Amino acid sequence: MIWLRSLLFNMAFFGISASIAVLATPLLLAPSRWTMPVIRFWAWTVVQELRFLCGIRLVVQGREYLPQTGPALIAAKHQSAFDTIIWLLLLPRCAYVLKRELLRIPFYGFLVAKAGMIPVDRSAGGVAMRQLLKAGRAAAEAGRQLVIFPEGTRTAPREKVPYQPGIAALAGATGLPVIPVATDSGVHWGRRAFRKRPGTITVSILPPLPAGLPRAVLMQQLETVIERESERLIGGRLVDNSVDECPQPAAP
Repeated sequence: MIWLRSLLFNMAFFGISASIAVLATPLLLAPSRWTMPVIRFWAWTVVQELRFLCGIRLVVQGREYLPQTGPALIAAKHQSAFDTIIWLLLLPRCAYVLKRELLRIPFYGFLVAKAGMIPVDRSAGGVAMRQLLKAGRAAAEAGRQLVIFPEGTRTAPREKVPYQPGIAALAGATGLPVIPVATDSGVHWGRRAFRKRPGTITVSILPPLPAGLPRAVLMQQLETVIERESERLIGGRLVDNSVDECPQPAAP
């Protein structure tokens, strides 16, 4: 049954995503402010598909730490493609930091660029960091909420990788406190897994780390609070990190 429900989800995901992307192509000629409502509608459809086809619900803890308006800097745990979708619904003017390769996806890449997301060429070294900081400052000055995944890639539940310095550089460049976020999304929507396991995905928004912390202190505190909370959310559940053979939606 899980396999069948997952198959239906993937069919709906790819079908609806492609349809919205194609139908929204004329927006490339319209003002950029018209693009975000379409992308937010797409994100809403994905959440509904997960709920009704896969039996996956969403619980968000700590909403009081998110701004209703104005700039913010969110450092989110990244276990699943779900993490690259949900912030479009949780934030008023989201700006993801994402890998530049995603801009090559037909239609989708055009809309992402039009919506003012922040692509990063991870092979460009110092040039990429300077571009990230320039774009991050501009987004913050425009009152947008930046979302960055400090691990730099999706990781399976309980997998540990070093946190990347881009988050500390953005915090210094923007002067914003860092809002850590933990999740257990990978338990239900695995990193490269075809099967979507029913249950509840929890997104836990934690108290902001104050602006102005020394880089080493910020990185240590950020990793500690995110990893500790993510482990708490997973609890004693067994996690299947096996990789299914069916293709998965692309994500940063």
